[in-house]
Amino acid sequence: MTTTPELTQLTQETGAATGGATVALVTGANKGIGRETARRLAALGWTVWLGARDAERGALAVQELTDAQPGADVRFVQLDVTSDASVADAVARIEDASGRLDVLVNNAGIGGAFVGPREATPADFITVYGVNLLGPVRVTHAFLPLLDRSERPRVVMVSSGMGSFGVTTDPDRIESTLRSPVYQSSKAALNMVTSQLAKELDRYQVTAVDPGYTATDLNDHGGPQTVQEGAESVVLAATFPPDAPTGRFVDRHGPLPW
Repeated sequence: MTTTPELTQLTQETGAATGGATVALVTGANKGIGRETARRLAALGWTVWLGARDAERGALAVQELTDAQPGADVRFVQLDVTSDASVADAVARIEDASGRLDVLVNNAGIGGAFVGPREATPADFITVYGVNLLGPVRVTHAFLPLLDRSERPRVVMVSSGMGSFGVTTDPDRIESTLRSPVYQSSKAALNMVTSQLAKELDRYQVTAVDPGYTATDLNDHGGPQTVQEGAESVVLAATFPPDAPTGRFVDRHGPLPW
């Protein structure tokens, strides 16, 4: 995704409406799609909080991004999406420094064990659900007071085509060939949470996105897409125009079936 003049103008207008640069938080952003999303949003002149559980890796990612892009406003915040205390500390830090949050990108996620439906047990689900489903629920709930202060609050849930009933039953899609209920069901549940939040949160744009099969640590870099391609749907949802509808599931090509 390139930064078009229209997109730059949109972000400038958004920042002016909210009293300064647009403020975004990207979780799980020290690598992969999250890091690329942080880089692109910072290139738009936004203040981007790069959330990561590992302080050393998060700080290094911020240093590398700002070295490569002088003037970029990228800031590290330690954030473990499975910890109430960690999330509360992140809220306090961002509130103290920025006063509000305009865009929340719930990107942090894990793949978990690839086990078939016959072999899967409750133990296989617990950790994956803790990060992929309860993590976004925890982070979104905690940051709602700061998002409420924005004139254009946006929440982006990084989901997957493997969480879509429509996609996983389409024989033309690779997702239909994968039989492992753990990761897939965590993203299906995240899609439902997205849909319900969109109904509840007035003034918000709440969007679930499918980055596509992207080469990241999640799949041992086996996906055919680059992280640049994978981040496109995330950046698209974070920068939708003000009149874009809420409550959608999209990839970089357009809407997807739930």
